Amino acid sequence: MAPTIAQSRTGSNARAQTTPSRARIGPNAIVRVAEALGERIGAEATDALFARAGLARHLVHPPTGMVDEADVARLQWQLRADLDADLAREVAWDAGTRTGDYLLAHRIPKPAQFVLRLLPPALAARVLTKAITKHAWTFAGSGTFRCAPGNPFRLVIEHSPLCSRIRASAPVCQYYSATFERIFRQLVSHRARVTEVECEAAGGAACVFEVAW
Repeated sequence: MAPTIAQSRTGSNARAQTTPSRARIGPNAIVRVAEALGERIGAEATDALFARAGLARHLVHPPTGMVDEADVARLQWQLRADLDADLAREVAWDAGTRTGDYLLAHRIPKPAQFVLRLLPPALAARVLTKAITKHAWTFAGSGTFRCAPGNPFRLVIEHSPLCSRIRASAPVCQYYSATFERIFRQLVSHRARVTEVECEAAGGAACVFEVAW
């Protein structure tokens, strides 16, 4: 049986930053999904999906700054409403991988990446998760992020905006899983695997990601 959040050891915590109105999330959660969709279903179908989600403006003017987390939640819901389950998971995973690549190219300093690759995996994972925790507000929105060291490492998001509108029989946070996996594979161990073992959309107490290598 998959471990639950109650079984996690206490680790680092980060309450996601909010604004007086709504919490916001980095634009990758919109832009990379659009890219992944465009490659799989084409521009016309992607336009139609974004329009049904009320997000057509994000295709006309791709966001370069933080976006309302409600937009991200609507887009994730629309993926599941319009696409079959396998394709929706594939798009979300691809978008997460693209986000990981973007962060490695533009957000994580190259000297820091060099040092992390020299460290033993367990130590590199601890250092990396401290940095992830510090910047959790950029991807967790109004949710709460924390990590629990170990092998597997556990990354936990409570009140995840990604699945706030979704009810499913299986975990749906492939976007987060793929982003984490891409970064851990590049900076901790090429054998790193990320598995979402608990998901709020599927009735879990939180979204729990196990990182093993």
